[in-house]
Amino acid sequence: MPTLVMKFGGTSVANLDRIARAAKRVAVEVANGYDVIVIVSAMSGKTNELVGWVDETSPLYDAREYDAIVSSGENVTAGLMALRLQEMDIPARSWQGWQVPVKTTSAHSNARIEDIPADNINAKFAEGMKVAVVAGFQGVSPEGRITTLGRGGSDTTAVAFAAAFEAERCDIYTDVDGVYTTDPRITSKARKLDKIAFEEMLELASLGAKVLQTRSVELAMRYKVRLRVLSSFEEPSDSAGTLVCDEEEIMESNVVAGVAYSRDEAKMTLISVADRPGIAAAIFGPLSEAGVNVDMIVQNISEEGRTDMTFSCPTDQVKRAEKAMQDAKASGEINFHDLVADEGVAKVSVVGIGMRSHTGVAAQMFRVLSAEGINIKVITTSEIKISVLIDRKYMELAVQALHDAFELEKAG
Repeated sequence: MPTLVMKFGGTSVANLDRIARAAKRVAVEVANGYDVIVIVSAMSGKTNELVGWVDETSPLYDAREYDAIVSSGENVTAGLMALRLQEMDIPARSWQGWQVPVKTTSAHSNARIEDIPADNINAKFAEGMKVAVVAGFQGVSPEGRITTLGRGGSDTTAVAFAAAFEAERCDIYTDVDGVYTTDPRITSKARKLDKIAFEEMLELASLGAKVLQTRSVELAMRYKVRLRVLSSFEEPSDSAGTLVCDEEEIMESNVVAGVAYSRDEAKMTLISVADRPGIAAAIFGPLSEAGVNVDMIVQNISEEGRTDMTFSCPTDQVKRAEKAMQDAKASGEINFHDLVADEGVAKVSVVGIGMRSHTGVAAQMFRVLSAEGINIKVITTSEIKISVLIDRKYMELAVQALHDAFELEKAG
């Protein structure tokens, strides 16, 4: 039998009625002749509640117990989904991560999947089981402890299962009906994409589009897992959702596939740093050790042996970055006159595999922003992406103007 993986997010299993609706979708695929692996998240809001209980009980908690507690939300959903399917006379059973087993690293609360042996579930399929309902977001460490994969980890679980079982496709059911050219809340002209390349989706996910977790897209691209993002609240059809697939499957597309944004960015500048070999390592080493996620980096031309170094990071990591830099200065690793943080910026990016073969995208982007009176603070580029930092108050204007200028409301 061909295998299909179906993943249902928290809003899709938020209550018993929604679990019943999701189960009907699973029943359709069983009737289509698939052995189905269903990956479920915790019911909407449940993980936050569990995390709150942990924080209230033990602010300096043991990470192993944290994982044991917060993983329980998925176990409840998996059991309820299996019961609902059994009530529909579909042979189903629930599986927790350790029962499969989903083998992970020992990095509690942010573990990575290392292996998913298919033997146990395949043996049950051979005995007549039609649906394996697997608790997402969790696994088991080499020490035999429950681990969790970090927020959004159920997406990663789903893709990993699709790869391990060589599934025909991995369907991600969520509260949106696909991947859009930009956030429909910012511009009504945003258009749902029928297909998007792995690389484009990876860039959009990492740049702030919250449809799929970045790690899940990385995994799908590596193992060539065809992903479909679709809504659990709309009637299914062959054309539903957005297919995330290999570039070769997309015949023609716009030069730019989408406009992404990230609101919670900060621009940090080290003023008058001693310019010497190894200075970049001396700056970004301590930032990495402090867990600061540095994104854009710009270094000014050196004058009289001094230079300015600017980088961006999430706003909630500014204090951590400031402490790392002050500690590095106090220890003599680096020498700078001042550290200036600007927390009023946003990142806006255009993404598209078509940029590889078309020139002038950057020039057009800069012209559009200039015409709207928007000043660019920092620019970074890659083969398929151009990102700029601008004042946050202009973010929505920039997204709308770029979406219009690249005519993203029109199909390629």
